[in-house]
Amino acid sequence: MSKLMGLIAATHTPFDAEGELNLAAVEKQAEFLHSQGIHTVFISGTTGECHSLTVEERLRLTERWTAVVRGTTMQVVVHVGSNCLKDAMRLASDAEQKQAVAVSAFSPSYFKPPDVATLVECTRQVAQAAPNTPFYFYDIPSLTGVNLPTHEYLARASEAIPTLAGIKFTNIDMTIFQLCRAYQQGRFNILWGTDEMLLSALSMGAQGAVGSTYNFAAGLYHRLISAWESGDSDQARLHQLQSVQLVRSLNRYGYMASSKYLMKRLGVEVGTTRLPLPSLTPAQERELDRDWEQMNLLQQIRSGK
Repeated sequence: MSKLMGLIAATHTPFDAEGELNLAAVEKQAEFLHSQGIHTVFISGTTGECHSLTVEERLRLTERWTAVVRGTTMQVVVHVGSNCLKDAMRLASDAEQKQAVAVSAFSPSYFKPPDVATLVECTRQVAQAAPNTPFYFYDIPSLTGVNLPTHEYLARASEAIPTLAGIKFTNIDMTIFQLCRAYQQGRFNILWGTDEMLLSALSMGAQGAVGSTYNFAAGLYHRLISAWESGDSDQARLHQLQSVQLVRSLNRYGYMASSKYLMKRLGVEVGTTRLPLPSLTPAQERELDRDWEQMNLLQQIRSGK
């Protein structure tokens, strides 16, 4: 299985003014991401508010994204994780039929698997529903509350899941990240998932990363990677600091709603968030505009600088 490389955007699910799916917006999202040098998208994940979508909505979103990118250089990874394994299996099977490049699933998080063996069995059943498609376990303990040793999962799952391609590692434990990367001489694709720590991951050998800020600030991270690869560590650290500042700004009034508003300011309308995530007030939008003006953020994104 070929590895996913470079920056992968964890895309927003677009909604209209009534909070319903706005599938017409997907084409604009794809065009914008392509213009920013993004060639792979990760849909229906955390940034895509997967737990706030019905199964039917997730199926429709997969159908739309795979149709939009067909015949282009872009490719789609579909997140299929769910608290209901049968729903996850249905989503995985559909993603394979739609020719997704890979599927991914995080752990059930309401009734949590108590040990690694149970987690492996849960993900094995999901991966088995898409037997010809690479599978990535999505490790995000900060949201699932499932904090089992990922390197032990990798060792057990590598024997149980023939299609296991790697891990979407949204986990800040760099020790575990190194153990996963080193397992079987780097056999598996360990995708870094914390944007504001990308430089640390690059120093540990990361070759691919999935993140939400790559939707609107890919140029910043392309420059970070270029500086790192050329040996300009000071410039790389500066770009990473800019990433941290950007994320702090977005967190000010709620990351998800703020990041969707930023997309709107860039001309890509993806609506606002669904409850239980709060939307921004007009006053909060004005405050964010002032933040971004001081950071010269929109101009930098639009100019690619």
